[in-house]
Amino acid sequence: MFTCGPSIYQRQHIGNYRTFLFEDVLQRYLEYRGCRVIRTLNFTDIEDKSIQEAQKRKMDVLELTRRCTDAFFEDMRLLRIKPPTYNPRSSTSVDKAVFLIQQLLKKGNAYWYKGNVYFDPLTFKDFGKLAHLDMSRWPQKKRRFHRDTYPGNPWNLGDFILWIGYRKGDTVYWDTAIGRGRPAWNIQDPAMVTQTLGLSIDLFCGGEDNLVRHHDYVIAVVESVSGKPLSRYWLHCSHLLVNGKKMSKSRGNIIYIGDILKAGYTGEEIRFFLIYGYYRRRIDFGYDRLRETVSRLREAYGYVEAIRNSDATVSDKSVKGLSERLKLDFEKNLDNDLHVKQAFDSIFHTLSQLARFARTNRVTSADAKGIISTLRSIDSVLQVFKLNDEPLPHEVH
Repeated sequence: MFTCGPSIYQRQHIGNYRTFLFEDVLQRYLEYRGCRVIRTLNFTDIEDKSIQEAQKRKMDVLELTRRCTDAFFEDMRLLRIKPPTYNPRSSTSVDKAVFLIQQLLKKGNAYWYKGNVYFDPLTFKDFGKLAHLDMSRWPQKKRRFHRDTYPGNPWNLGDFILWIGYRKGDTVYWDTAIGRGRPAWNIQDPAMVTQTLGLSIDLFCGGEDNLVRHHDYVIAVVESVSGKPLSRYWLHCSHLLVNGKKMSKSRGNIIYIGDILKAGYTGEEIRFFLIYGYYRRRIDFGYDRLRETVSRLREAYGYVEAIRNSDATVSDKSVKGLSERLKLDFEKNLDNDLHVKQAFDSIFHTLSQLARFARTNRVTSADAKGIISTLRSIDSVLQVFKLNDEPLPHEVH
């Protein structure tokens, strides 16, 4: 499983973490179902943006990205995101990038031009197949795109850069078998996925913005070398909006994890808000919506506490069926393309019924123990309940 990681020249915002949390739930549910998951989460630490930001701050680019990496892992711990099996960086996969470029040059998919190497998409059959790019729009005249990345959603209809040749004054470069320079962003993910997982994998994940250019570029590069499908499945998480608008510096509406912590919420509550939905649909952040969503989680905490403290001598006849429903409904909804919101809502409804029985002395301690055990299993995926011996919080922010 390859999960597109962050460009670590700046802090990650809550929209980034929505995608990372969807991928975490996916991994945890596969493990819940008995799979052994080997996951790569890559870091883009050498690119145009990181180099420009480091120059702006008058510091070494790898020192800048190290600081951002530390902050990212701290947020991961707070949000209970599992550490990846592999965590390669652009700067640690240069040799692999060079190897792939050499193969593409030999096969005729790539070519040199003014010291750089470019990939010609017309040499790859079915280019743009993931995003369903209309190739009839492709220009007749040769065009080349020189930058690592381009803002916005339009396709770059032309050849994309793989290798940025050294220019006098460049501060970031490597001496390699194809000369002095650095790998462009479009070869970095292919290098990192093949370096850690090989030429063919099961799952490739990222945000919906990766459907424009990026993932089709990765497919074209790797499959031109291997001649076989790169990934069996592709999953993309939809964006998070803030009060109905896309996050941007110009709007001043970028929200970070630290901002929500300062407002008095916990890591579990932030995690819950960001996973409480369906990953293929956009969600909209606002503090009123956050408060409303978190109140639902805290209400569930109250149900769990009532069940856990129950010690009736005789069970209600409905308790056994309701207890079994917790697991069945959870699995049914996550089996259905990871419908986390539907899964939690079904759990919430069942817990409310069980809590009603518990508060009227109709749930035995043996029943309660079984229910909590089932919830612990479910929470190995959701990671939002606090199922230890500490009292659960009841206050709603």
